[in-house]
Order: sequence, then structure tokens, then C-alpha cells
Amino acid sequence: MPEGHTIHRLALDHTERFGGRAVRVSSPQGKFSDGAALLDGRVLDEADAHGKHLFLGFGGVGWIHVHLGLFGKVAFGAPPAPPPTDTVRLRLLGEAAYMDLRGPTTCALITAAEKRAVHERLGADPLRPAASADDAWPRISRSRRTVAALLMDQKVVAGVGNVYRAEVLFRHGIDPYRAGSGLTRAEWDAVWADLVALMREGVRANRIDTVRPEHEPEAMGRAPRVDGHGGEVYVYRRANQPCLVCGTPVRTAPLAARNLFWCPTCQAR
Repeated sequence: MPEGHTIHRLALDHTERFGGRAVRVSSPQGKFSDGAALLDGRVLDEADAHGKHLFLGFGGVGWIHVHLGLFGKVAFGAPPAPPPTDTVRLRLLGEAAYMDLRGPTTCALITAAEKRAVHERLGADPLRPAASADDAWPRISRSRRTVAALLMDQKVVAGVGNVYRAEVLFRHGIDPYRAGSGLTRAEWDAVWADLVALMREGVRANRIDTVRPEHEPEAMGRAPRVDGHGGEVYVYRRANQPCLVCGTPVRTAPLAARNLFWCPTCQAR
């Protein structure tokens, strides 16, 4: 599932390609036909993101609410757009670009009030300017759940997924099984600040890189990571490989419905 930096990047991409201009809106698959008919030919005024939710605003008509889920994909291209296949849930067509959306968990036309309700049920997003470490701290500091589970709870911290949770906990030497209530405020502030920095870089580069300069391939004389997810990471999807810092084999185990990765030495209990 795409993490929050990808969704914020998509908001920027939609603004750059379609913002302030009238777009043709269609649903070749048919599942968004009613919404497409209401929006076709209208101006895309705004694109917004919160956690893993994307919102495309069309003036007073409403917002397209998109959640990609596990299988959703967005593809941009330059005109002329090819004939759409019947798997395209939503197509936006402008003068200089087109966008095809396939396989999302959610693609719905919602009102401004419904959009506010989505924001209200989501936790603090490190990529939203108004968010801060203060927003999530009360729930984290009182919880007996593991910090790894809390970071994946979108009602606590929005936009953090399996990669960012594993990597930020490693970077701060925090045992992923420690209870949220076992974190100090200084530790949480440091984790939050790191998430802000890492995810902003993720938006800029459109990939996740979490390895510090001294542990990059060139500095260590090692081969670059080869993985479909891309990016240089410390522990994510590196089970049984040596930790880049101490050499201990990276461990993995299921936690919060996803595979957790951590170094038992660098993140000792």
C-alpha cells in the first residue's frame, strides 16, 4: 500500500498537471459514472492529501475522494491519450496531460462536510503543515499497545506505513515492541521530527530513503539495494541480512497485520 509521501506527491502532480483548468472526467469502467458526469468539464480547483487519502476539489460541486488501498494505481501521460481500458475507474483529461486511476479501494464524489469527517477521524499527518508531535502524543503516551502498532494506526499517525515505521524505529534505536506509554516525550518528539524530514524527502524524491550518509553503498563499499520498492533502507525487507550498523541478522515477525523488521541489537529491549 502506498505510504503518505506518495499520496502527497500525487496531490502535487495533479495540481501541476490540471490545477486551475477545466478537465474532462470519465469513468470507462462505469463505477464512477455518476460522479464523472457531474464533474465533466469543470475546473479542478485544488488537490489535498491527508495520510493515505487523496482529495481532488471541484469548486462547489464536491471532492473526488481516492484511497488507493493495496491495488490502486495512478498513471499520468501526455496527450493524445490512448483509448481507455475497462479497468480504468477514473480518467482525467486536460490539454497537457491525462490521468488514469485503476483498482482503488475508494473513488467517490463527496461533499465538503464529508471531507471534513474524513479528516476528523484521521491522526496527525507529518506532511500537513498544521500537524505537530503534540497531536499524537496523548494517545501514544497513554497506550499499552506497541509503538510499532501505534505508528501503523491511521487514527493516531496518518500516512506512516510499514516502511516508515520500521525505519524510523531503527533510526532511533527503539524496540518496536515497547509500549507507547514506555516512550519518553523526548523520544517521541525526535521520532516525529524524523518522520517529517524523511517523508518530505520522500515527496521530493518520490521514493523512500532512510539510510544516513555514512551507511550508503558508496561509503560502506557495498552493493546498492535491489528491490522493487527502491530506496536505501536499514531493515525493511532485509530479514536475515546483516544490520548495516552492527552486523546482527535483521529479524522479522508479523505485527499489526504486516511484517515488522528490526535489529535485535540496535533496538534492544
